[in-house]
Amino acid sequence: MKKWLGMLFAALLMIGALAACGPDESGQESEGNADSGDTTETEGNTEGEMPEKPEKLTVWMNAEEKQEEALKTITDKYTEEKGIEVEIIPISMLDQIEKLDVEGPAGNGPDIIFQPHDRIGDLVLKGLVDPVNLGDKKDEYTETAIDAVTYEGDVWGYPAVTETYALFYNKSLVEEAPKTMEDLMAIAERDTKKGEDKYGFLMEGANFYFTYPFFSGYGAYVFGNENGNYDIDDIGLNNEGAVKGGKLIQSWFENGYIPQDLTPDIMNGLVKEGKVSTVINGPWMVREYQEALGDDLAAAPLPKLENGKNPKSFVGVKSYMLSYYSENKEWAEDLMAFITNSENAMTYYDMAGEMPARKDSIEDPAIADDEIMSAFAEQATYGEPMPGIPAMQQVWEPINNALTFISKGEPVDEVLDEAVQIIKDNIAASGAGQ
Repeated sequence: MKKWLGMLFAALLMIGALAACGPDESGQESEGNADSGDTTETEGNTEGEMPEKPEKLTVWMNAEEKQEEALKTITDKYTEEKGIEVEIIPISMLDQIEKLDVEGPAGNGPDIIFQPHDRIGDLVLKGLVDPVNLGDKKDEYTETAIDAVTYEGDVWGYPAVTETYALFYNKSLVEEAPKTMEDLMAIAERDTKKGEDKYGFLMEGANFYFTYPFFSGYGAYVFGNENGNYDIDDIGLNNEGAVKGGKLIQSWFENGYIPQDLTPDIMNGLVKEGKVSTVINGPWMVREYQEALGDDLAAAPLPKLENGKNPKSFVGVKSYMLSYYSENKEWAEDLMAFITNSENAMTYYDMAGEMPARKDSIEDPAIADDEIMSAFAEQATYGEPMPGIPAMQQVWEPINNALTFISKGEPVDEVLDEAVQIIKDNIAASGAGQ
């Protein structure tokens, strides 16, 4: 329906039959006549012809202070250059989908939302977003980022942030980064002194997001993937490689390297107190760790597994996405292109500490010559995007529960078999496989 309306609208513009169109049955107003538009060069429109400028564009941004401040700095420049006010409304990314589903049809939604790529399938299924046209700018973003925001042949966002995790280590406790899992386990054995709250190796061992590399590195996978097309009937989380990875993870708990009651807050507190030799975590913790450890903080890619392979971490891409209900789609795309251009991507990186999704940003000396951030950039090259399909939402809870059981010594193969069956049942019940 939306595509048909778009084709009709384009035809109407070409023949100049209407100066403006009213709302259609979806509640979405069409754009005005291009004759009344702004013909100045824009970031997001390669044709150079734009509709009349709106007074305001609205962005729903993740409710995190540094991210909000960074975006405000960037959009203030946009307002100065384009004369369009940008309203930033902080809303948790977790809450944006449900809120847009309610506020969008009522005319109270934003023009732009900020979302991780693994929710794209759900957003598309609900009809809450429109695809975007990156044009020639597509080549400016990393291949992983473009792959992540592509769904069913369309691109659904302007990539802003690429993130994965790596291995932090404390140079006052570890002379050099462990290159293999054998090296890492030797550090865990040597430095773990539970009675003193000291640990050689920590991570969220019952969190599938962080433990995925130790499954995938042995040949496990979430869904079968053929050239970007996922087969949700082919779940590889209980195959031979998955069982091997599960037994490795279980050994960390059995050996006392990772305590059962470990929470992210406890873990990060121990790291900042200088009581942890190595920890797997994401770049969002760099600033906080640095404030506590100073020059003792370092990072490296995840150590190679015993099979000689680099663990394949999940790569997440956060992007700015176009609300289906926006009445200013061309200008919303112009703003998204502006926010993620070369200069502003680095502004966001400097202020929010999140790695850009641009090729030139990764090559910028501020990242390439940074010992810590370059480690995350390298690990991202070994990783793979989380599946951005609706069925992925049915995976997290069962597999995280399975990891909890594994951490407590339950049989790995039986636990994974049960988790995969629950995932299949959940997918069928949710309709995500239709």
